[in-house]
Amino acid sequence: ETPPEERLPIKTFVGDFDESLVRQAIVREMDRNGQIYFVHNRVQCIEQMAARIQKIVPEAKIAVGHGQMPERELSSVMLAFAEGEYDILVCTSIIESGLDIPNCNTIIINRADMFGLAQLYQLRGRVGRSAVRAYAYLLVDKYKTLTEDARRRLEAIQEASELGAGFRIDMEDLEIRGAGELLGARQHGHISAVGFDLYTRLLSQAVAEARERANAGDRAQGAGGREGMRHNLLEDPLAPTVQLDLNLPARIPDSYVPEAGLRLQLYRRLAGLTTLETIAEIAQEFTDRFGPVPEEVENLLYVVRVKVLAVNAGVEAIGQEEGQWLIRCGGLESADRGRLQERLNAQGVRARVTRRVVWLEQRGADEWRQDLMKTLEVLRETSGS
Repeated sequence: ETPPEERLPIKTFVGDFDESLVRQAIVREMDRNGQIYFVHNRVQCIEQMAARIQKIVPEAKIAVGHGQMPERELSSVMLAFAEGEYDILVCTSIIESGLDIPNCNTIIINRADMFGLAQLYQLRGRVGRSAVRAYAYLLVDKYKTLTEDARRRLEAIQEASELGAGFRIDMEDLEIRGAGELLGARQHGHISAVGFDLYTRLLSQAVAEARERANAGDRAQGAGGREGMRHNLLEDPLAPTVQLDLNLPARIPDSYVPEAGLRLQLYRRLAGLTTLETIAEIAQEFTDRFGPVPEEVENLLYVVRVKVLAVNAGVEAIGQEEGQWLIRCGGLESADRGRLQERLNAQGVRARVTRRVVWLEQRGADEWRQDLMKTLEVLRETSGS
């Protein structure tokens, strides 16, 4: 987050391709003796685009550069542009990395909706490499409808124009494209298939096992190969768990916590909570940091409370069936179900206890939530947790 000294944020504009806008941007840069990148990522028609730019700004000297040119010719063009012999370099995304031309402080990216978010960030980073204010124009075809992902990418790159915004861009890209393998080479993986919570617990388990194997080897060498060591000193992060289907809109809205990286961090913290006290603490933190908690976040905190109580009570699953809420708990088989039924009745809970399931009557929203929490509390006490 600490930029080089004297750097200024790059002013970023998103809009339709308009010849008057293109001319205005180019002429303004030329008036201060600067140079311009014009990115057109189609080799087949890049010469036609260069000719169009020449008509828009006839007084400019234009060069063309792309990856299919002979190496010597491309090197000659790039060297001449770096030495200031041309005003505009019409090019493909070949300039994405490795270029440092301080005199070039305006970049115009045609069909910016066709680029990835990280690619746009890298391209924009080719300008603003000195103490001079730089400008980036992300242009789209006004006759084509943007996809939802393209719109989000352009909004993200425009909003993250301050220096040191790379991490925010990465997190937004993670949300748009989805996460890949954290410990592998592929850019796609199983996070979306198994869910972020389970995936991170699987990852935690793998890391814990690897550390334990390494520590066990060190101890075995130091003790002359003593046997009887515990295979795993760390708690299994996969056990226990519970399946929840409460049919509640439970999430952290973008409007409440706009920063994608922070939302991901909060989700990760919520997934790791194990006591009602820590849930109360993070609920207070939400209010202190972000203001009054919206309904979706209230629902999310409620789901986490239910999960913690259910795990402590040995509950396997909570869901809906035949118009009733069901709480499936294997420990009921060995429990005193008559005594459990009496305790639930005393709590005012309309429930029916069977051999493996507690059935709750579906009442109003507030009633069934309270009934569910009371039932889990009773089950937790019954299980001896």
